[in-house]
Amino acid sequence: MKKRRFSWSTIYLILVFILLYIPIFYLIFYSFNQAGNMSSFTGFTWEHYQNLFSDRRLIIIVVQTFILAFLSALLATMIGTFGAMGIYYTRKRNSRNVLLGLNNILMVSPDVIIGASFLILFTMLGGVLKNFQLGFVSVLLSHVAFSIPIVVLMVLPKLKEMNDSMIDAARDLGANNFQVLRDIILPFLTPGIIAGYFMAFTYSLDDFAVTFFVTGNGFTTLSVEIYSRARQGISLEINALSTLVFIFSLLLVVGYYFISRDTSKKTRKREFEEVPVLK
Repeated sequence: MKKRRFSWSTIYLILVFILLYIPIFYLIFYSFNQAGNMSSFTGFTWEHYQNLFSDRRLIIIVVQTFILAFLSALLATMIGTFGAMGIYYTRKRNSRNVLLGLNNILMVSPDVIIGASFLILFTMLGGVLKNFQLGFVSVLLSHVAFSIPIVVLMVLPKLKEMNDSMIDAARDLGANNFQVLRDIILPFLTPGIIAGYFMAFTYSLDDFAVTFFVTGNGFTTLSVEIYSRARQGISLEINALSTLVFIFSLLLVVGYYFISRDTSKKTRKREFEEVPVLK
């Protein structure tokens, strides 16, 4: 019976992955279509990739999107890490549950509601601050805001796994708060921090709904640009661009796997070592 359950679950997962990846490979396949459409494949060509790299506007948007994702993920990771520590070390259980609930609200709230809320907020700020306009700053702040809860949920489990006796031992050896944070807490939380950063980066990279509300005339992201171009008709440049982004995502996942594996090994090794004397 156990073998039958395992085999059926395996078949189910295979079917799910096939359904998820068939549209992606279909899109990649027709990015090399010489006919310029997705109805019939007439021959292999690199023309659409050449057109993609010659499209200066699209290249600038890609660079802007990745810069936005890197910055928003970095800021969200720093804020979310200390936010998770603040929630974990809150003494009162009711206060801790309230803070955690407020953090989770953004995770379950629809993107349309979040985007509309940020639009109202930035419109009000524009009335107070005359030089404030929708653009890179508004999109960056929005992405940081909805990425923070993701980082908090990634870091909190590592905090719960941490042995508090290591902190007590460090304090007995004369460590101050900064040394405990630098040499004990942050190294132990590194796997969760890395996971939070990559999740925040991914969410920022493919977000559309929130960005659509808060972007201005002088700034746009890749998802908004693809949506605008798709409304005008099918262009295989978008297929080519999506193929490159998919390959980049694969490299990102592979890089995250090796980084998290090395970090986990170092963390396990540190757990079996004695707490060093902090200088």
